[in-house]
Amino acid sequence: MHIIIIMNTKLEMDGIEKLGLKLDPWQKEVLEEWDSNIAIRTGRQVGKSTVIALKTAMYALKNPNKTIMIIAAVERQSYLLFEKVIETLLALDPSQVGKKKDKPTKSYMKLKNGTKIYCLPTGRTGYGIRGYTLDILIADEAAYIGDEVWAAVVPMLATTGGKQILLSTPKGKTGYFYECFKAPHFKNWHVSSEDCPRMEKAFLDIEKRRMTKLQYAQEYLGEFLEELQRFFTTDLIDECMTLNPGETPAGREYYLGVDVARYGGDENAFVVVQYTNRTNLKAIYVETRIKEATTQTAQRVLELNQKYNFRKIFIDDGGIGGAVLDVLLENTATRTKAVGLNNATVTVKETRRRLLKEDMYVNLLKLMELGCMRLIKHTDLKLSLESIQFDYSDEKNLRIFGKYSHITEALIRAAWCIKEKGLKLFIM
Repeated sequence: MHIIIIMNTKLEMDGIEKLGLKLDPWQKEVLEEWDSNIAIRTGRQVGKSTVIALKTAMYALKNPNKTIMIIAAVERQSYLLFEKVIETLLALDPSQVGKKKDKPTKSYMKLKNGTKIYCLPTGRTGYGIRGYTLDILIADEAAYIGDEVWAAVVPMLATTGGKQILLSTPKGKTGYFYECFKAPHFKNWHVSSEDCPRMEKAFLDIEKRRMTKLQYAQEYLGEFLEELQRFFTTDLIDECMTLNPGETPAGREYYLGVDVARYGGDENAFVVVQYTNRTNLKAIYVETRIKEATTQTAQRVLELNQKYNFRKIFIDDGGIGGAVLDVLLENTATRTKAVGLNNATVTVKETRRRLLKEDMYVNLLKLMELGCMRLIKHTDLKLSLESIQFDYSDEKNLRIFGKYSHITEALIRAAWCIKEKGLKLFIM
């Protein structure tokens, strides 16, 4: 495939100026590379999404009747990059972007020149995105996309001589993304957050103190590591994930766990757990919502309460979650049910004690290991659980973190019902 990208036209230079971009040297190199597949591993906030959005938009404008697909393991991640591509296209050449009935949807757009851009989550296997023929495949947070997906999507490029563009923070020395850094048909870039001129040193110093050395190396230095460990193994998740969607076994009580997204963060996550007895809990419902106001989040909790009549609603009340909790405490239907449960403290029956996030995670892990917790078969729930990692600080304190932790954060709160009922935190 021979691709010619001309960067110095007045239209494009004006568009880049409108975007307010001052490209780093490595970003300029990425824009100019079209002979090889591309793999970019970086620390956070170095501008990888920005440069790939620009590269995608420029390719789409210069190459009519092509097909581009943006993928990620979860919908939110793919859509964030797709949004940047749309914004960039509007800056470079708004006449190519359709309006009214032809305006871009959440997952698809077609330019006036006939080039199509798709935006799709992969799920666990990539089954839902088979059948396309692609000229460009772009994978955001590629390290979190499973090997089964790559077996499904890479052949889509076979007849066009198309290219792969992979970008991600690393996850470990395993998987397709890691292997691409040893493959001769990929050109690779490694960019540390410490090398980004827009990153404030004071911020990075705070993060160094907050994180373990390994966690910082992965998240900000962009290093492939072997030492970080998974908190929930795939085998354990598979053993517990036995409930079919829509299946609601007979039970007595329902509890809701809610993780409220920070501004610009992950989705709001809602997980419903059904309690029968101390050895029989079932996570029967998972839901995520993107970019909602706190009033909308509270309204969704009220709707779920109307359906399940929860015994308790455990909500992450840190940050803007506190505003959601306030609404629930003022509503007659939920005022006696809503409990603020964040990563620092817990309030139960008007008493306050110290509660570490690790307590809630260990509680869920113990329930799963003892066969007391069954989970609904849900792609994003599994990805969230698999993304949770742990390490120890220099002071030997356990640190738990994850790229897609929001659903798991809702689940650990719902599973805290075992404590609300006065049962032992660590089941023996």
